[in-house]
Amino acid sequence: MNFLHGGILKKFMKNLWKTNLKPALRTVKAKLIGEAWKDQIRPIEWYNLPFWIQYTFSEDWQHYKPKDRPLSAERLKRFIFPNLEKPIFIFGSPRSGTTFLGNCIAEIPEISYHFEPVLTKAAARYIYTNQWDKNQAKAFYKRVYSWLLRIHLNGDLRLAEKTPRNCFVLPFLYETFPDARFIHIIRDGRDASISLAKRPWYRNDMRGSGAKDPGGYPFGPIARFWVEPDRIEEFETTNDVHRCMWLWRRYLEEASAGAAQLPTDQYYELRYEDLVTNPQEESERLLDFLEIKNTESRSKFCEFVTKKAKADSMGGWQAELSEEQVQQLEKEAGNWLSKLGY
Repeated sequence: MNFLHGGILKKFMKNLWKTNLKPALRTVKAKLIGEAWKDQIRPIEWYNLPFWIQYTFSEDWQHYKPKDRPLSAERLKRFIFPNLEKPIFIFGSPRSGTTFLGNCIAEIPEISYHFEPVLTKAAARYIYTNQWDKNQAKAFYKRVYSWLLRIHLNGDLRLAEKTPRNCFVLPFLYETFPDARFIHIIRDGRDASISLAKRPWYRNDMRGSGAKDPGGYPFGPIARFWVEPDRIEEFETTNDVHRCMWLWRRYLEEASAGAAQLPTDQYYELRYEDLVTNPQEESERLLDFLEIKNTESRSKFCEFVTKKAKADSMGGWQAELSEEQVQQLEKEAGNWLSKLGY
């Protein structure tokens, strides 16, 4: 009878899944689909759109911070006509504080914040490489954002989203949403690189794992769309920290080039280090840029930033990188480190 107790049975089934069933299913999958599938980039095509739509909505539900507010006529009206005025785009190199900043902005009651919408994240490579018709792409992005607002019945709020890959499509986003606000958060590339290298997305040991990121790329050192064509082999064979610094440089290059095409009053550049060491002052400046005037909303945002800011998240590279690694990273992106004062 004790064996049938809910907790014991659950533990038994969990162990059985991990030790026997899951490995067996992986083996069958590899044989049926073939090892080559593991390193293929998942495309966006008409036949797999149901997959992308379901994936996008499920990820959004998982990360979304619900708004505790009553149902109103305006909310119902905006389900039909979602508000896409003055959307907010948060971007920067991965592990540069984009998630931290996005979570802080999610605290603002007037804003509906969405974490890395899967479909637009995957679509960025098609926009950057000019594989999609621009007018169709604009309509695609508007539909995705409209439905993200609809599924939470928050079409009356102001859309905000953060996706690092938006660094590569800033001119397109501005052309699609001419009144948008753009927030670029920048972090010391050495800290961002060692942080990113600890994640599975670009690591050498993840090659052939079969896992894919939400944007469709396999985990591991597979060259992304932004890698220089004449350096693809080098990118796929170098060490993890160097590869991540390479990524930091390319994201920064494209974001800076794209930002130069934006109106100065619609673009805001923020240092991660300033935000975590001086959260109150930096928060006030950012709120002014976003034109958030409500006193309660401003207070809520500032309190959350101050509470979550970690000043000890800076300078870790000095203890973790060898002299040889530092030289390699400076060779890859030293000009950008100097330009930014790092």
